[in-house]
Amino acid sequence: MTIRLPLSAKILLWFFLNLTILAAVFVLLFNAQFRFDLDWVFASSAGQRVEAVRALIVGELNTRTPDEWGSVLERFSEAYGVRFSLFEPNGQHLIGSVTELPRQVLERLRGGGPPKSFLRTDHPAHYWLLLHTNLDNPQAGGPMRLMLVGEASSLSMGGLVLDPLPWLCLAAGAIVFSVLFWFPLLRGITRCIRQMTLTTRQIAEGRFEVRVSARRDDELGSLSESINQMATRLNGFVEGQKRFLGDIAHELCSPLARLQMVLGIMEQRAAPEQIEHAKSASAKAEQIAELVNELLAFSRASFGVQAVNRVPVGVRQAVEEAVGKEGTEGVQIDIDENIAVLADEPLLVRALGNLLRNAIRHGGAGPITVTASQENGRVAIRVADSGPGVPEAELTKLFDAFYRVDSSRARETGGVGLGLTIVKTCVESCEGTVVARNRQPHGLEVTLELPEAE
Repeated sequence: MTIRLPLSAKILLWFFLNLTILAAVFVLLFNAQFRFDLDWVFASSAGQRVEAVRALIVGELNTRTPDEWGSVLERFSEAYGVRFSLFEPNGQHLIGSVTELPRQVLERLRGGGPPKSFLRTDHPAHYWLLLHTNLDNPQAGGPMRLMLVGEASSLSMGGLVLDPLPWLCLAAGAIVFSVLFWFPLLRGITRCIRQMTLTTRQIAEGRFEVRVSARRDDELGSLSESINQMATRLNGFVEGQKRFLGDIAHELCSPLARLQMVLGIMEQRAAPEQIEHAKSASAKAEQIAELVNELLAFSRASFGVQAVNRVPVGVRQAVEEAVGKEGTEGVQIDIDENIAVLADEPLLVRALGNLLRNAIRHGGAGPITVTASQENGRVAIRVADSGPGVPEAELTKLFDAFYRVDSSRARETGGVGLGLTIVKTCVESCEGTVVARNRQPHGLEVTLELPEAE
């Protein structure tokens, strides 16, 4: 049985595990080297520094008269920020600014103990350094066994006891370890989020066949499953809509053909005063036939992806064929004869024909230009007009089915909104992309980007 942990629980568990490992390392280090006593400071370089300072103080005290010992201790106290004093082994004050010792320090001093001791007292917090010292000054009466006491309010004692460098190295090591420890968890989370971001972006572009491959047992895994289910449902809805439109258009073909035939007969046999009405009915039937043909073209382009036969196609030849089929004139073609793309030729010609028809209808009186360029294994085919362009907010909607910039336009001025949708479907079937942008100072440019043929 697999336990499903929420993402928050995983993060907290990882955090406490990190703290536990770091704490265990610190405990092991303290237990191995420092014995849980403040005397551990002498196990490091601090012990050498303390011993060197004691040697300096003892050396000067051995060469000075007892009357000068106070000035010697005062000078070292100012130099290190530690108040040094001399006491007898029984705790009696001899020389120095510290005249009274706390009970805990007196017990340590009178109890003998190691040659060097370091301890802390409370109320207020002070740190004490106890150093057994032997003086051999003839001016003071010969050998003497004394206790050199240092007192300070900070643990570092002016840098004499605590060296920050090892601690900084230890902290840096803990940070590096934590980063490496957290990296797998964070990498898994960001990789899953990155996959979901890429997948949702592709779904927004109409590619409903993509799926999130991340397999997790937390909230991100549930979100991945939801995204996959959403893509499946959307794909079913869109495919059903396209199939419905195709079926409707196909079913309308037969009765529409019979209706056009009857209207043609009526127009031939109609009385003179009825001819205009018969021609109007025939024109409406013709418009309906064009709509049905566009629906059929859209349906065939949508469901013909599996049967796409991509072969090298000369771009200039495809453009010229589209111009010839549309019967357009005045189209300026600036394309090298050697530029070729990997595409299905009928689909590419149909897409170019729809673009040219749209440019003629809405491109104004200016010229229509078709150019092509190669870059990084891709070919960009650009169809540009000199019309008023499209509002920037509408550019991303141009290729949606049945979308028209001006929803109030009639059939004669705007079509049904399937021309550019068919362009997008044809180009994507050939593994290409299509985008539109406004030209400056005016005009619209639609770019088809397709793989370059070798």
